[in-house]
Amino acid sequence: MLMVLLILSILMFLLYNLVPANRAYTDAKTDMTAMKNQLKGKSSEEQAKIFEDLYHEYQKRYGTDTKNMAVKYLRWIGVYPNAYDQYNGLLQGNFGWSYENKKPVLETIKDPMANTIKINIFATIFGLGITIPLGIYCAIRKGKKIDQAVQVFTIVGYSLPAFIICIVFIWIFCSILGLFPPSGMKTPGSNYTGWAKFADEAKYLALPLITMTFCSLGGMTRYVRASMIDSLSLDCIRTARAKGVKEKTVIYSHAWRNALIPIVTQMVGWFLSIFGGSLMFENIFGLNGMGKLMIQSLRTADYDVIILLQMFYVAVSLIGNLVIDIVYGLVDPRVRVNK
Repeated sequence: MLMVLLILSILMFLLYNLVPANRAYTDAKTDMTAMKNQLKGKSSEEQAKIFEDLYHEYQKRYGTDTKNMAVKYLRWIGVYPNAYDQYNGLLQGNFGWSYENKKPVLETIKDPMANTIKINIFATIFGLGITIPLGIYCAIRKGKKIDQAVQVFTIVGYSLPAFIICIVFIWIFCSILGLFPPSGMKTPGSNYTGWAKFADEAKYLALPLITMTFCSLGGMTRYVRASMIDSLSLDCIRTARAKGVKEKTVIYSHAWRNALIPIVTQMVGWFLSIFGGSLMFENIFGLNGMGKLMIQSLRTADYDVIILLQMFYVAVSLIGNLVIDIVYGLVDPRVRVNK
């Protein structure tokens, strides 16, 4: 995991540092414009000298005073001294500066991450709480009318693009029924506290939660159903039924544990996705989340924010793979690593 994290960090650092953008030059030009009145009467050579000094100072501040990518990377990590002979990188807690928001990157991502986690964790819990029982129910009643109806419903939901579902739900719940506001995270200009604040946020987040949960139902329900059908056809399940084991025990103790093995990857991946945010949902419903922040940072070339977000996603993915391996061992002793 550490080796993969190191390799990916090098690749991402090189990628974003090869982009043709010179923040030091831009800031030096901005300062020169702001000093326009002070520069009156100075010769062009003197102005050029002032600009060069400013440019060099900004280069030292941003760590771009050298073209050696290895030195830049080691400075970014915090294992090589910068132009001021200081160690000031990731290992020292310096995660970068948001050029667009004029504040540290950690402060920039704090609110969007909190919003993304808050919204997605509820959507994930609601989605799994519906899809797992529904998938098991359909597998047990394979071919019955209720199973056929659910299959049609899930195929429609799975086939429709998510943005179409968002628009349809806004039309139904906002335009026709008038139950929820179409976008935003709170009433504009409001300063609620306590229960009133919670109720106001719940009203604005209800429709995104309903939409996100609905969009997740089709794929996961069919996945659980298919896995349970395969599990119920195993010889061990037939043997358990032939021995007279109760049907509930057969389903929820024997069949479900066998069905969990392929489902675990989907479930853990779903939980880990709560940190990533959704660009489409966040833009349609006006939510201040991680996906929206990522696109804004790309548009404004706020690369310190982008690199930190990418590193965070890489770390979460690696931890997710470890969690999946551990859960496999808990679900099925046959896949545990021997001492």
